[in-house]
Amino acid sequence: MSDFWKEKNVVVTGGAGFLGSYVVERLKERDPASIFVPRSKDYDLRSREAILDMLRAAKPHLIIHLAGVVGGIGANRERPAEFFYDNLIMGVQLIHEAWAYGVEKFVIIGTVCSYPKFTPVPFKEEDLWDGYPEETNAPYGLAKKMLLVQSQAYRDQYGFNSIFLMPVNLYGPGDNFDPETSHVIPALIRKCVEAREKGEKNIVVWGDGTPTREFLFVDDAAEGILLATEKYNRSDPVNLGSGFEISIRELVNLIARLTGFEGEIVFDTSKPNGQPRRALNTTKAEREFGFRAWTGFEEGLRKTIDWYLQHHNLRAAKM
Repeated sequence: MSDFWKEKNVVVTGGAGFLGSYVVERLKERDPASIFVPRSKDYDLRSREAILDMLRAAKPHLIIHLAGVVGGIGANRERPAEFFYDNLIMGVQLIHEAWAYGVEKFVIIGTVCSYPKFTPVPFKEEDLWDGYPEETNAPYGLAKKMLLVQSQAYRDQYGFNSIFLMPVNLYGPGDNFDPETSHVIPALIRKCVEAREKGEKNIVVWGDGTPTREFLFVDDAAEGILLATEKYNRSDPVNLGSGFEISIRELVNLIARLTGFEGEIVFDTSKPNGQPRRALNTTKAEREFGFRAWTGFEEGLRKTIDWYLQHHNLRAAKM
């Protein structure tokens, strides 16, 4: 293990969430002096006073900022103002107060949603400013993108060491399966499992099935974030992805097969597709800090489905 973490106090905002829980577990293996996970009930990070209280309590050398308001296309369409304001105000104030406090390094987790709607595939970091994001998640993507601007500005003026990572859509055990706020993989897993159990003849999927997506297994993402924290020290953005692109049509067919759903898949073309294609160039992450995803997509899906079935069956047994 790297000596980088020795005697470091580390704050992981969002450390109790989906990605955060994996980052915290991998961080424990590196044995820093302390790991502090601020809970929203104790520290509302949209409040400057709460941020100052958190800094005084944790005395961090490093902050890994994972906290955010996130969701799928439906949630982004219904709550665009909330997605913009909460993500922006939380990040802007936290970065500023961390700099003022003297934090040694700040890791910002951005989003692939910051890329322009029609970015050439695979997305290269240099393409980030070549157009406006896809409309359904633009408020979220732009709020996160402003944290990149802040990172670069604070490095230029103050020498503040912050980095900006852009993971693709994450998935894995422990994901959010709430039908109102979940992303595409957990939403499709739940639909297929419930339809199979109820004997339903079809499931309905938003869009026409042609958009493509890239997905990164959450444990791989956690390791990538910690490698970047150890080894990367510039404010130029870096993609985190798997290098594997799949269409929504192929994805739903694969999930149907893995969950045992044999009914018809109906595509509701009155609903938005989202970004037409999404796949990343991941060479920079490998070059700069040695990250390459190792979990195969079908393997990751099986683990996610198994986790959901186990917890779904536990809930059903308690009812």
